[in-house]
Amino acid sequence: MDFDFSDDQEMLRDTVRKWVDKAYTFERRREIVKAGGFSKEAWANLAELGLTGLYVPEALGGVGFGPVDAMVVMEELGRGIVLEPYAAVSLVGASLLSAGRAPSAELWLQGIAEGKELVVLAHQERAARYRLNHVQTTAKNIGGTWQLSGLKTVVPAGTNAGAFVVPARVSGAVDDASGIALFLVSRGEAGVKVRGYPTQDGGCAADLTLTDADAIELLPPGEAFGVLEHAIDIGIAALCAEAVGAMDKLVAITVEYMNTRKQFGVAIGTFQALRHRIADVKMQLELARSMSYFASLKLNEPAPARRRALAQAKLQLGQSMRFVGQQCIQLHGGIGVTDEYIASHYFKRLTVMEMSYGDTLHQLGEVSARMQNTAGVFA
Repeated sequence: MDFDFSDDQEMLRDTVRKWVDKAYTFERRREIVKAGGFSKEAWANLAELGLTGLYVPEALGGVGFGPVDAMVVMEELGRGIVLEPYAAVSLVGASLLSAGRAPSAELWLQGIAEGKELVVLAHQERAARYRLNHVQTTAKNIGGTWQLSGLKTVVPAGTNAGAFVVPARVSGAVDDASGIALFLVSRGEAGVKVRGYPTQDGGCAADLTLTDADAIELLPPGEAFGVLEHAIDIGIAALCAEAVGAMDKLVAITVEYMNTRKQFGVAIGTFQALRHRIADVKMQLELARSMSYFASLKLNEPAPARRRALAQAKLQLGQSMRFVGQQCIQLHGGIGVTDEYIASHYFKRLTVMEMSYGDTLHQLGEVSARMQNTAGVFA
């Protein structure tokens, strides 16, 4: 199998890396954190580069690229620990709108491609514990109009979004996947309340409270849950690629520090014990990179194989993120946890990513549930 990137993909990588290095410096990022964790100027820059329309069909003003292209972009955004919710809007949100049947979905997709609109998935609920089928938000059809009531938490960049894709229960028990439909809710509708707050990594999120809020049905029950699972898998693959980029940069920062920091008159990078530790870090990084590739290549597989592969990838990435982050901070010593030093911000971002789309323990359960009965051990 050929794992080389095409010339176009290398050009895409180079374009994003140059933008991150020039326009998204550590000082610029600190300013964005102080301003609330989102920059309209940075989002406009991403649109100018054509990145916001990466998953949007060409007929609607996008470029219609695929998973590997998205992986290339996310790695470079991860290297710069970019705060703007690129994956949440341009990959996850766009994939849901593309699968939707509502006429207004195309208008929102055009807005995403132009960089004028943000549409994000609002699916997490407090009692769900990462279970997609656990949905308490209800949807009722009253006089031909759908009305939603419920609470969604940790919605990425919720205060900046113009609309939300919301899974809501039309019928069935609280864990019945077949009773879930997908709806499009505009932020300006009556009964929609958004409460924003900062996240640990410097970004922003929000709680979305719906009280008899008017909504448009994107997909009906039965069809909606499979599309939701696919969108979450797209988010996992994007997060894996972002984590690889972040870890790659953090390792480089750590190696540079080890080669300049001196003890007993010599660089600490010459100490054999520390060289062994950074070798272990590098091993975890390469394991993560290979599983990130695996995740992106499996996104177009049938659902059973895809879901198993993405759970395996997120499990390995969770273990790698924790190990690489902790070891690199320890190799720095006390300076590694200071807010003024860049390494601490990579560590915080990796910590948040480990908890996103199902933490490591949850993904271990997902992998276990999808193993064959004998796992090939017994006849």
